[in-house]
Parts: sequence; structure tokens; C-alpha cells
Amino acid sequence: MSDVLELVDVSVVREGRALVEDVSWSVKEGERWVILGPNGAGKTTLLNVASSYLFPTSGTATVLGERLGAVDVFELRPRIGMASSALTEKLPRSQTVLQTVLTAAYGMTAGWREDYDAVDEQRALAFLDRLGMSEYLDRKFGTLSEGERKRTQIARAMMTDPELLLLDEPAAGLDLGGREDLVRRLGRLARDPYAPSMIMVTHHVEEIPPGFTHVLMIRQGKVLTAGPVETELTSANLSRCFGLPLVVEYDGGRWTAQGLPLG
Repeated sequence: MSDVLELVDVSVVREGRALVEDVSWSVKEGERWVILGPNGAGKTTLLNVASSYLFPTSGTATVLGERLGAVDVFELRPRIGMASSALTEKLPRSQTVLQTVLTAAYGMTAGWREDYDAVDEQRALAFLDRLGMSEYLDRKFGTLSEGERKRTQIARAMMTDPELLLLDEPAAGLDLGGREDLVRRLGRLARDPYAPSMIMVTHHVEEIPPGFTHVLMIRQGKVLTAGPVETELTSANLSRCFGLPLVVEYDGGRWTAQGLPLG
């Protein structure tokens, strides 16, 4: 299997502070990674490097075989699907759900005068159906619930048939029902052998979908551990990552974690 992402001694420094420091990490084709860590640990920074929207201050980052700094990122970015709250803010609230997904075919956030092929519309409809959004095609994006917006954006991220799918806290802000629905759908996507390699950022092990294969834990910009989820997602590692005693359990394809009671 080839690497879809390879970071070697990557540091990102802003205003004299290292957001991530000396990170070496590789993601191979077909792997599904979750990045875990507390607020400010550097999770989103790693995702922004993987998306080619942030370049390392030092070290090398190679995405889909292309080294950042030696590639036209405007040719690279259509090969990467991205879903994040920052992108949600850029999507016009007045567009319909179907239009919101279709514009990704042209790498745009808003429609203009472009014409879409029948195959584009078929792809958009198929991904929206897969994410449970077929009943909302004509709804305005701005009228959707948080969970419906998240699902629309993931369908949009899949529109260009990406080789790498990046999900920045996809379950953030969802109620219990919305979270469980999204985790279930992402689990089905993760188990699809034809789906792209995936990297998902989260704070909560409960949000890890079934089918995710690997975990990277980061704290204060440094990687604590990275590897297969079944060996690396342990109580000891998670406790070290979040800085307090935690007990991790696995049951029925899902992970849970809780703190030990105060003495």
C-alpha cells in the first residue's frame, strides 16, 4: 500500500509558538485514522497540513505523492475532500441542499452560471441519499439543523471522488440522536473498501465510527502515540493524552471513556 500522507519532522510555528512540533506520521491507502487530543493540541493544524491549506514551517509534508512546496496546490486540492465548520460558514445559506453539493464539482462554494452534466447530478443525488438527505434536496442550506448541515457537507466532500477524505470534528454540536446517526453513516462509509482513505479529528472516543482502523494521539503539539486503534487506544495512552485518569472500554464496535471517580 502506498502512502496518501507522509509527514517527516513537521513543525508549524506561529508567532514564536509551535502548533505542532517534529511530527512524523504516515497514512497508507485504505486506512481510516482518528486524531484524538484535547483543545489546542494541534489536531486541526495537522488536518490543515493534510489538506494543503497550511504548509510546514520545517520538515516535509507529502500529500497523495506530491510534496507541499513543490506542487500546484490548486491541482492537488480537488483530490482531497474536506468537511469542517470553517467551510460551513462559507457555504451560501440561500442555496438548496442539492446546489450546495453540486458546486463542489467545480471546486466552488456558490453557484454562478455553470452547467452540470447529468452524471454530476446523479453523483450528488447518490451521495445525499447515502447520507440520509434525499428528502431535503430543495431545502435551503441555511434552514437545516446542525446534523443535516454536517451530512450535506460530507456528501459535498465526496463529490469530486477524492483520494483522501478529511473530517474536522464532524459530530461537534450534535445532540445524541444526531451524533449516533452520523457515526452510524460514517461507519458504513469507513467499511466500504471503495471509499477513500479517511482522517477524522475528534475530542471524544464515543464519536469514533466502527471501521476506523488507526488512531493518532496528540498533546501540546507532539504525537504521543500512533498506530492500530485496537493496540493504541488504551486507558494508559488516553489518560496521558488528556492529563487525567481515564478508563477506555470497547463493546459492539464502539469505544467509550470515562474518568475515575474522585477519592
